[in-house]
Amino acid sequence: MADFKIDDTVDITDVVCPTTFVKAKIALEELEEGEILSVKMNDGEPVQNVPRSIKEEGHQILKLIDNEDGTYNLIVKKVGD
Repeated sequence: MADFKIDDTVDITDVVCPTTFVKAKIALEELEEGEILSVKMNDGEPVQNVPRSIKEEGHQILKLIDNEDGTYNLIVKKVGD
């Protein structure tokens, strides 16, 4: 985590698809271009779908971190609107 300055964090472990992506997307929209968001999500469907959806929106996936507790942190850099 030390190599990124996280500007904001969103925890989507309490919601299910497709709300997971919606919540992440809203958090990204609130950031400035170039800022970094950490998205905490559950293993399984969110890990498969959320990164793909974020990429389709044109944002940059920097890293997917396995927290080894059934959750992951997806580090996303916001690319301009």
